[in-house]
Amino acid sequence: MQLARTRLPALLAALAAVLSLLLVGPTVLAEDWTLTGSGVRVKKVAIVDVNVYAISHYMKSLPPSRTKQAVIEMDTGKKFVWTMKRDVDQEKIQNALKDAFAMNGYTEGGKIGQFTGAFKADLKEKGQVSIVYDADKKETTVSTGSGSATVGGADFMKAVWSIWLGKIDQPSLGDQLISKLP
Repeated sequence: MQLARTRLPALLAALAAVLSLLLVGPTVLAEDWTLTGSGVRVKKVAIVDVNVYAISHYMKSLPPSRTKQAVIEMDTGKKFVWTMKRDVDQEKIQNALKDAFAMNGYTEGGKIGQFTGAFKADLKEKGQVSIVYDADKKETTVSTGSGSATVGGADFMKAVWSIWLGKIDQPSLGDQLISKLP
């Protein structure tokens, strides 16, 4: 009986510690991403605006200034997450991305081809695409549901981030994607 009384508090403390890790651990151990903003990519077709995808942007560390260029240049973990608002043909999304790279002056065809090659099928409404930059590895990974690709180089990350925060036919989207920066 004496042995049970002395072990019970230790057992309860250990159980509490395990429960604490199970309940709190995932939050504490999860990667810390800060949402910097969200918006909707709109494509003008004739006189109608068509919602293509909702997009959110996250960063691990925040830039020293609240500008789109500071976000593009910052070498930290960051990501875009799209949720499709409609079906989009594989070829249309690949061409739109290639056009966006060109609009922002990025011409390294091999890296562009590798990146757009991750879009192996049409994107479906409610499907998700993620584009994640790993600052430690200096790699940008795109995952489309039908494929993925990882492209090396901080220069490529800056080119990708310029698609939404650089020259774009919908400048207000870039502003929305940094609207939550302090």
